[in-house]
Amino acid sequence: MPIMQATDRLIVAIDRSNRDDILRLADALHGAAGVLKIGLQAFVANGPSIVHEVTGRGAKVFLDLKIHDIPNTAKNAVAEASSLGAAMVTVHTAGGEAMLRACAIDSTLILGVTILTSLDDAELQRIGFRGTTLDNAVRLAKLAQQSGLRGVVASPHEVAAIREACGALKLVVPGIRTDGSEAGDQRRTMTPAAAIAAGADYIVVGRPITDASDPRAAALAIVDSFA
Repeated sequence: MPIMQATDRLIVAIDRSNRDDILRLADALHGAAGVLKIGLQAFVANGPSIVHEVTGRGAKVFLDLKIHDIPNTAKNAVAEASSLGAAMVTVHTAGGEAMLRACAIDSTLILGVTILTSLDDAELQRIGFRGTTLDNAVRLAKLAQQSGLRGVVASPHEVAAIREACGALKLVVPGIRTDGSEAGDQRRTMTPAAAIAAGADYIVVGRPITDASDPRAAALAIVDSFA
């Protein structure tokens, strides 16, 4: 397996609706980030064609649709996402073992989303979960691994515990904020270097890069901080 370079570990979330803005950022970040994340906003606004256009520029795409449905529907949705050329696709681990097993394919890295980084312990309990965000993230990561998935998405606060519990499972970590940047709607955050040190394989950074006056320079500065 090839050794990952520092830039390979950076995923930039391009949360934009306008096609020209998305492609401008994709061009600016070429070679400065290993993967570009197309989420619900960009996908709903532009349709599957945006994935083709971004991959056509030589970028790897993380298609973050957080698929959560009955097993057959989820399986077919994952297959369609994979056929677009996405290197990574997300599904919700809360869909259960049968759904996760149906979605576990080899051609694409299917990632099980554990607990959203916008949730804290109090909010998790309000929606009916027992235990802490840490307890639930580890439990769901184990379920994903046992169901055949090769990676999960979790906040940086759960990375070390999931790494200890799940070994070589790929860990994709959002909730990344540089020193001094606003947390926004994220509840469980960490700096890029701290998340990598905790055991993240990939970190996902959005607004600190895409809202910067020079997105490429901002991306390279983050890579330098953990290289």
